[in-house]
Amino acid sequence: MLRLHVMTSEDWPLWRDVRLAALTDAPHAFKARLDDWSRGGETQWRERLTAPGTYNLVAVLDDSPVGVARGVPRGGAADVVELRSVWVGPEARGRGVGDRLIEAVEAWALRSEAYALELAVLPDNESAVALYRRNGFDLAGVDAAGQQVMTKPLRVE
Repeated sequence: MLRLHVMTSEDWPLWRDVRLAALTDAPHAFKARLDDWSRGGETQWRERLTAPGTYNLVAVLDDSPVGVARGVPRGGAADVVELRSVWVGPEARGRGVGDRLIEAVEAWALRSEAYALELAVLPDNESAVALYRRNGFDLAGVDAAGQQVMTKPLRVE
């Protein structure tokens, strides 16, 4: 059974473990590097979970954490939310976990009155691009770091 757990600052050890698993399993998929976070202490992890306006999820399948995703207000634009840190562990891929994580962040973004959901993905991460396209995201351009920017409108303005 899959359930999504909304993280609080008290959940920092679980968040740390899942995020480090993601960075270990798929270093090619993230701008962040394992070295940037593996030395992070409790304060660093709690701060990540208590950043204003964020929504942090861990997917738990049969009592094992298997995925993660974040919703983050885009700097200065309360009407656009960024989807970040999406990862599904190898044992749970192909089971709808990524779809459920994205749907949950989207629902949160709608409750937050956002008009769009945006993400950046490395262009060679074909499985992630396919996941995002399947969930209604379209290519909107390329950012300064060479990542594909994808957006999904949530409301008609």
